[in-house]
Amino acid sequence: MPASPPVTLETLPRWAGELLEQARVARLSYVDERDRPRVLPVTFAVEGGAVWSAIDEKPKRTRHPARLRHLSRRPGAALLVDVYDDDWSRLAWVQLMGTVEIVDASSARDALTALAAKYTQYAERTPPGPLLRLKVERALQWRAAGGSPPSAGSSRRDHSLQDPG
Repeated sequence: MPASPPVTLETLPRWAGELLEQARVARLSYVDERDRPRVLPVTFAVEGGAVWSAIDEKPKRTRHPARLRHLSRRPGAALLVDVYDDDWSRLAWVQLMGTVEIVDASSARDALTALAAKYTQYAERTPPGPLLRLKVERALQWRAAGGSPPSAGSSRRDHSLQDPG
């Protein structure tokens, strides 16, 4: 049986694309200088067929965070966006794997615009950068089947994902 083509950013199911649009935070994984795994929460936006994250002005120990050094040395990375709910019928995740390029903010205006549209903080104060551009080479996704939104009177936040069909 022939292998099915890998799922990419462009071929994700609609619910997975909506999850990427709506999610406020993702987890970026990469390896450090000793090839130990690292995971970091990041803000992100999808623009121009790639996923972008900015080095912004949140407090950091140095102007050039270690992730820049690590990703310069070994640019392979994965980005995970997930939905957790105590109702396990609502669980979902999207994992994007690829190569990260470190890009000067001045040459990534469309990415900065996409980030500013998603995050008020970036609209008010443009991140100085640099930006991380994840070129997605492979995508995986999963969601629990049969999830339904909470009832209209529920005070719980709706984490349901709509089925494209």
